[in-house]
Amino acid sequence: MGKFIIDEQVFKMLPSVCFGAVVAYGVDNKIANATIAEILAKEVEAARERLAGVNIKQYPPIVHYRTAFREIGINPNRYANSVEALNKRIASDAPFPSINTVVDIGNAISLRYTLPIGAHDIDKLEGRDLEVRPACESDTFIPFGETAEESVPVNELVYVSGNAVRTRRWIWRQSEIGKIDDTSANVVFPIDGFIGANDEEVRKAMADLTELLSSVLKCEAKSDFLTKEHNYIEF
Repeated sequence: MGKFIIDEQVFKMLPSVCFGAVVAYGVDNKIANATIAEILAKEVEAARERLAGVNIKQYPPIVHYRTAFREIGINPNRYANSVEALNKRIASDAPFPSINTVVDIGNAISLRYTLPIGAHDIDKLEGRDLEVRPACESDTFIPFGETAEESVPVNELVYVSGNAVRTRRWIWRQSEIGKIDDTSANVVFPIDGFIGANDEEVRKAMADLTELLSSVLKCEAKSDFLTKEHNYIEF
């Protein structure tokens, strides 16, 4: 038994922040799912039409995250948050690959609502909690595709399990450890948003993701909406 926890310090750094959390158990991620692939392809095309001629940096749903990055000391021009990077790729007409079912389903809902949606393998947490909190001195990070650890500045907002950082700069880049692969069967999907800005979209994304996991992938799924007053979900 573990938890996905939002540390109280996060709400001091970003007072309006909120999180959707969807937990899935028993996903078959070994074989591509044609229905999910089709849904992703439709969301990619819809996003391309929506973003035609749009300056991504000034696109209102993206501005929320760029502003928040500045508020916590991250340069949004140097470090594009995950949903901005995803939409930039779509707007550039670059090919959009299918990775695997879990990643594809997260990307599809992320594009549908213009929200950052991560995916963390619960089994690779090895019984530890997944937290969002300011980094401490002993935290380390292994960049995606690499093997060497790097230090993380104290107080940088991170997703972390124990002292192993899973995502640096809040919603910038995930680590090599805990990545989703064909063995991933139990997954927590965080969805980051802001009360009064896009919290309704967060709730809709939670509902859509939970429904797809249950009806299409035939796995057990549950969700919760996390705020300062209710800051964790058990898995």
